[in-house]
This record gives sequence, C-alpha cells and structure tokens, in this order.
Amino acid sequence: MNKNIINLVNESELELTDIYKDIDNLCYKNSEKVLQAFWNNNVTESVFNSTTGYGYNDLGRDVIEKIFAEVLGGEKALVRSQFISGSHALTVALFAYLRPGDNLLSITGKPYDTLDEVIGIKDNPSSLKSYNINYLEIDLIDNDFDYNKIKETIIGNKIKLIEIQRSKGYSTRKSITIDKLKKVIKFIKNIDNNIIIMIDNCYCEFVEDKSPLEVGADIIVGSLIKNLGGGIAPNGGYIVGRKDLVELAGERLTLPGEGMEVGPTLGINRYILQGLYNAPHVVSSSLKIAILTSKVLEKLGYEVEPKYNDKRADIVQNIIFKDKNKLIKYCRGIQSASPIDSNSTPIPDDMPGYTDKVIMAAGTFIQGSSIELSCDGPIREPYIAYQQGSITYEYGKIVLIKAIENLEN
Repeated sequence: MNKNIINLVNESELELTDIYKDIDNLCYKNSEKVLQAFWNNNVTESVFNSTTGYGYNDLGRDVIEKIFAEVLGGEKALVRSQFISGSHALTVALFAYLRPGDNLLSITGKPYDTLDEVIGIKDNPSSLKSYNINYLEIDLIDNDFDYNKIKETIIGNKIKLIEIQRSKGYSTRKSITIDKLKKVIKFIKNIDNNIIIMIDNCYCEFVEDKSPLEVGADIIVGSLIKNLGGGIAPNGGYIVGRKDLVELAGERLTLPGEGMEVGPTLGINRYILQGLYNAPHVVSSSLKIAILTSKVLEKLGYEVEPKYNDKRADIVQNIIFKDKNKLIKYCRGIQSASPIDSNSTPIPDDMPGYTDKVIMAAGTFIQGSSIELSCDGPIREPYIAYQQGSITYEYGKIVLIKAIENLEN
C-alpha cells in the first residue's frame, strides 16, 4: 500500500477522535435498546426453529416482529424474508394504503429511481398510476421542506398519503434528520391529522437514537440487507408502525383474510435476530468509515457531502467527482479491495429500475448488501459516488486506502 495515503488516513483518523467517541455513545444507547427488547420478549433457542409451507403458528416469526416493533417504537411490525428489497417493501405499503382516486404526495422530491415504475413516473401497466392513483411531488428548498407549498397542496388536494424518503438516494440533496422530520410531521398533522405519513427509512436506522415513529410518523419501511440486517440477514424487509396499517400491509404481502398469519420463515429467524443484535455496532462502523472517507477525500481536494463534521441522518457518503472516469476508478478501487469478487472489474451498465447506466462496486457476501462496504453511482453529471457501509471499521479503512490508491494512480 502507498505509504503517503496510509499516513494521510492515519492522520485524519486521529483528528476524528471526538466524533468517534460520540458515535460510540450512540452505539451504546442503541445496543441497550436492542438488548432490552430481547429480554422483554424472552428470546430462547426455540425461536430459531423453522417453518415451511404456509408458515402457520411460527412462534419465532411472532417474537421477531414484537422485537422490531419495540426497538423501532411501533405498535406492530411486519418483518419478512418475502420482502426482496426495501423498494419491494415500499411498494407493498403503497399498494396496501392507496386506492383508485387517492392522491399520493412526496415532499422530498422524486423518490429513488427504483420506484419510478411503481408510481408511474415511468410508464408501467402495473404502476399506481395505472390504478388511477395520482402522484404529486414537492421538492426541498435549501435542503429543507417547502412548508408553504406543502400546506397549499394539502389544502388544495385530498391527500391520502405523504411519502418522505429520508436518505438522499441518487440525488444531490441532504438526507433528512429526525429533528427536521419531527417538525414537518407536526406541521402536516396540524393541517390534516388523517393523512398517513409513511417514511422510507432505508440507510437511516440507528444513525440517530430515535425512530421516525417516535416523532409522529405513522409507518416506516426499510430493508434487512441494509442497516438493521447487520450484514447477517440474507434478505428481507420490514414495515413497522400503526397496528391497522401494518396489518393492511400484511394482507397485501400475502392475501386478504390470511395476512400476517402466514409466511414460512424457512430457517431465517436466527439470521434476522443475530443481524439486529449486531446492527448498532455495524452501523457505528459504517458511520466512522463514512466520516473518515469524507475527511480524507476532502483533504485530497474532492467535494464531499456530508462534510466530516456534519450531523448525519444516514450511512451514505457522497463524493462528487465531476468526472466520469474518476467515479469509475474509485468504484473499481472499492471492488478490487472487497472480500468477494476482488478480481472483477465493474463497468457502467443498464440496471433494472434505473434510468441511467449505473456502476456498482459491491464485493459482498450477500448480493446487494449495502451495509457491507459498497459504492455505486449513476453515470450522469455531476458523477457522484454513493458509498455506504462497512461491517467493521478495520476492513473499511483498508478498502478506503485501496480505493484512494486506485483513484490517485
């Protein structure tokens, strides 16, 4: 490894000592919350037992869902391996809550690219739009909510559901902190308390010490191959919040009349619980690597967002290269230092659900696992790398050094 880069990273690491201590304190609080939920729900080895077929009477599945509800501050939880991704869980929720003629409003601009065809922004015969469900959109102003336009839109339209995507996705905006979320939820509820407020919580779990449900959200949705899976859950997702809304989602995931009573676990219970148990520490490692990346890349002259000392809402670190080739080189450096497929060379290509070609570096044990160190970005200006994850701080530091070497060579 390049000694100059190693020295730069080590020097930056020492400058981050106080910030790392704050992350350690956060990790302790979230670990305490998880462990308390395990105690309260009397987790025993029998919870790891598996069901097949219909999945009737799966006691372990029920315990898992009670634990997730407690940890995230919801009345009820739907935690299933039948969710293939966070986007799938969001889709199930949207189709569960919206009916023909209803209005869906996003107040954080256009959602993540994989929801374009779900909503009908891009034509698809199975979209919400094809069911006559209307979509409205309000962009952020200076990385905060456009309160005037939100009020005007709610008053002028009968809004059924407001969707808030906390993480930035493939946009250039900032991610949404719990403080900002609390303020806008209170604002919306004062105008119309019947509106369902649904939060896309992907990449944000355990980055702060509160859940969106604890500041007034009705429902939150996320993936288990991101933060809460702790790098162990092999797939799955969750929908947590108001009891009636969670049950509606259960009936959309399976079928009306059976809902949450079915769904075999097929031996996944231990992985989900072990992943959640490890998640506070894994998220803290991811945060430290994101902050170290921000500090070092800024020293090297690159534009980064967030800055190393900014308040964070998710584990995603943006590096704005403004150069297609540098974006590709950095991602290839990440891939070359990954534990899996290190000899592969990522190339930009078409991906299902994305408009632009995307380069993805993810030498992960679980396909698409964003909590393991990965980096990707659409091939469009200003050529931003979206880096996230690291199961351990030490592995992340090694990969970062290798990625910078590849970038600077």
